[in-house]
Parts: sequence; structure tokens; C-alpha cells
Amino acid sequence: MNRTNIIGIDLAKHIFHLVGHDHAGRETFRKKLSRQKTLQLLSVHEPVIVAMEACGGCHWFARKCQEFGHQVKLIPAQYVKPYVKTNKNDFIDADAIAEAAMRPKMRFVSPKTEQAQLGIVIRKVRTGYIKDRTACMNRIGSILLEFGISFPRGHHHMKNLFQWLANKKEPVPPLLIIELRQQLDYYNFLNQRIKEQEEKLLELNKDNELNDLLQSIPGIGPMTASCCLSVVGNPHDFSSGRNFAAWIGLVPYQYTTGGKPKMLGISKRGNKELRELFIHAARSVLWRDSSAERYFGTWLIELKKRKPFNVAVVALANKLARIAWSVMTSETSFEVRI
Repeated sequence: MNRTNIIGIDLAKHIFHLVGHDHAGRETFRKKLSRQKTLQLLSVHEPVIVAMEACGGCHWFARKCQEFGHQVKLIPAQYVKPYVKTNKNDFIDADAIAEAAMRPKMRFVSPKTEQAQLGIVIRKVRTGYIKDRTACMNRIGSILLEFGISFPRGHHHMKNLFQWLANKKEPVPPLLIIELRQQLDYYNFLNQRIKEQEEKLLELNKDNELNDLLQSIPGIGPMTASCCLSVVGNPHDFSSGRNFAAWIGLVPYQYTTGGKPKMLGISKRGNKELRELFIHAARSVLWRDSSAERYFGTWLIELKKRKPFNVAVVALANKLARIAWSVMTSETSFEVRI
């Protein structure tokens, strides 16, 4: 029997499909096992390469495989699809994963640590609270509009809702006041929950030196730094800062055919949250000409004059992403060099 070199696993909620390949790529076995049975098999199997798609639950499973002495390779799902042959089923997917993992130019995802996953969970819950808060604010505005009162947007006005209504001197039904009070209490409750989530993030990363180094970059605060640490499993997976910026989606989308290059808008690939945070960081710097010139020289001011504001913001976000990669790989703080 040929010796197994790599095991491709198609992950699922309860039942996993495994396909083994030898060094020549020939199939050595295929099994359909439960989650627990799969762990038992891997715990007694000799060390091999275990390949999986980078999906929900893969990082926990990857850490388990590493504890058993296996080498783990996580592959983005879009890179596995070209290797799926004929019709799609779970064994064919597992076979395609094993084959894709052996390609010399394949790109892999580093397994995330438990702390990184906790950071992602905390931010996801925080994002959910923010969406609920926005919905609550819109609900209050629409309720008042039904009674002919146009309520201005913004947290400042929302926190002073009843004072604003008193100043308007508009007649409001008593029952409507009760409903508005309940909605305002819910708004304040969400504000408190959002603040608690931010405190959890600070507590989670307080002993992480990279977290402090990332915050030395202009415009990058605790939220962007914690997102970088959670989303980027290993900064050395990227060969350069440009490669990192391209992974986030902050470089132009290229469509070249017939020797005619065509550059479009930014690709918007990769992690949406991290890209959004870098753009907010760039906007906070670009709003202040003195800070922009002090940290990045006259080129940024000239760019702001020549190009639309949002174009300059994305260009600066690209630069900040490259700087963040350099800080994470070199483990040194940002220094102004003009």
C-alpha cells in the first residue's frame, strides 16, 4: 500500500470527508467520518500534511491537527474550485483540496490563534450592536416624522432627544412619549454594550507589543490595530507591503488583454472590515493638512490638490497598509522619514 503524504478534508458541521494522496498524487484512501472519529484518526496517524479549505471552524481544527504533529495547509475556497472535477460532491471536494495543496504556487492561509479568534468574535458582536443602534436611531426618526416632526441626525441630538422636543414646542401625544422613552433607553443600552466590547478588545490586546507598535502609525488606533492582529494570521505570509495591500483590496483592479493594460477602481478583495478601517485611518490624517505634511511630506498635499479627496484617501490607505505590514514584520515602531 502506498504511503499517505497528504490528507484532504472537506469540513462540515458533523460529517467530514477525507481523501488521502501519496507523493505521486495517487489516492490511498477515502473515508467518511464524524468530527470525533476524524480527530481520533488524526491523533494516531503518522505526521502528514492535512489540507482544508479556509472556512468556518477550520482554525480550531487546524490547531488540533498541529497538536497531533501534522502540518496544516489552509487554502482559500476560490483556489480549490479549479481542481474540482466533473460533478460536485464531498469526496470530490476533498480530493480537489488535496491536489490543490500540492501545487508549488498555491497560496495558503496561516491558522489563527485562539486570541485572534476571540478578537474577531468581540468585534463581530460590537458590529452587531452598532447596526442595532443605527436601526434604533432611524426608527426614532421615522416615528417622529409620522407626527410631522423632522428630527436631525447624529448622536448629539439623539442623546438630547427630549430637550430638543421641548425646545421645538411641538404637541406630542403622551403615549408617543412613552414609546420614545423606551426606544431611547434601548439606544443608551446599546451604547453601553458597544463601550463594553471596546474595553474587552483593549483588555485582550493590552500585553501584545505589536498592538502598541501598530498604534504608532498615524491614524491607526486600537480598533484598526486589533483588527490587523486578528485578521492577519502571520504577516510573513505576504512577500511585501504591496502584496499585503493587494490582499486587503486597496490596489487597482487590473484587466489586461491583447497587450493593452487597463486599470480600474480598487479591487475591494479580502477583508472588508480591515479595508474600511484603513480608509477611515487615512481620512482622519488627510483632513488635517498639518498632520499629513508632517508625517508624509508634501507629496500627500500635492496629491490632495491634484486628485479628488476620496482618491487621495485610498492612496494614503494603501500606504498605511504597507507601513502596517512593515511594522508587523520588523516589529519596530513607525518613524517619520521625509
